[in-house]
Amino acid sequence: MQDSENRPFDADNHYYEALDAFTRHLDPSWGPRTLQWAEINGRQYNVLGGKVSRAVVNPTFDPVASPGVLKDYFRGNPNGDNPLELLKARDRVKEEYRNRDARLLTMDSHGLEKIWLFPTLGMVYEEELRTDPEAVAVMFRAFNRWVEEDWGFNYQNRIFAAPYITLADLDFAISELEWALDKGARTIVMRPAAPTTLLGRRSPTDTQFDPFWARVNEAGITVVVHAGDAGYSANGYATDGFTSNFSNSVPQPIKMLQLERPIEDFLASLITDQLFHRFPNLRIASVENGAGFLRGLFHRLDALGHKMSGWFPEDPIETFRRHIWINPFWEDNVHELLELMGPERVIFGSDWPHIEGMPVPLDYLEELTGLEQKVVDLVTRENTAELNELRPS
Repeated sequence: MQDSENRPFDADNHYYEALDAFTRHLDPSWGPRTLQWAEINGRQYNVLGGKVSRAVVNPTFDPVASPGVLKDYFRGNPNGDNPLELLKARDRVKEEYRNRDARLLTMDSHGLEKIWLFPTLGMVYEEELRTDPEAVAVMFRAFNRWVEEDWGFNYQNRIFAAPYITLADLDFAISELEWALDKGARTIVMRPAAPTTLLGRRSPTDTQFDPFWARVNEAGITVVVHAGDAGYSANGYATDGFTSNFSNSVPQPIKMLQLERPIEDFLASLITDQLFHRFPNLRIASVENGAGFLRGLFHRLDALGHKMSGWFPEDPIETFRRHIWINPFWEDNVHELLELMGPERVIFGSDWPHIEGMPVPLDYLEELTGLEQKVVDLVTRENTAELNELRPS
């Protein structure tokens, strides 16, 4: 797999945002409603909408924990490790986390030909500003200008960063999509959540968003729905909030158990509300949301399809398989996923350099042991390469 034409295409890489990622292109007068920096007890924090954010321990990412330091923990914690202890070992932020030329060299050392590149902080900050959709639009417009400037939407045909799109403001979503297309974007990214608009929370399939989906459909650009802060309530069973999986260093098992609720609801809404029948050229890639929910969802969709046979134009599972691609958690059973989705709808992503991902991206090949080479090629390269090309209607 070292031939450049046959090297893998990693569908889930991340950067650690530069200190000015959200502010470089932001009018300072918007700072109080969007993002500012503050020093508290000698540490730097982001302030979002006037409230201190603790979404990550250190938003400067200097120092930061090593890639994949929690790999064994997520495999089932065979050593009985305390994850908070594992995270205490930190290194200075590396050049390849923030510089695209350094990342290219790292990709070569990793044996990767191409990568999709997504935010870190950017995937959790929409929720913290949800009550001010205008500020969400202003901040992410500035953020996307930084993404394009520092990383590019197509850098040397190897690094493909995605602009962040929110449906909280429809005018923003459409204009930002047009700008991204003009700049050569191959994907756009959003979180798995019902956006909060000026009129309240709405399903992403609400007909008010049809002008956006119509343009996506026409352009044929892939929409990546990437794990982020979806703002889900624990309904009293646990403390709410993105950082509350560990409350006072004590795990909240119910929250860990329900990590896949947001993506299941998001994808189910696309099927049950018939978005793909209104816009048949849509392609959705679910990245870093897991796949454990899939068998149960298919069982329920099958039952629903029979109970509401007049509602669905076809078998809803077939609609799902035609329009949706799944990047599982690396620790998921990829053989089961291949059985459920078919090899043409599964994509490899390492989550590098995040702590819960792979220490080295191609460590993932171990999970594909026993598969035919043509299936490995589809999962590690060909499926993502197909999604990376615009498919205009």
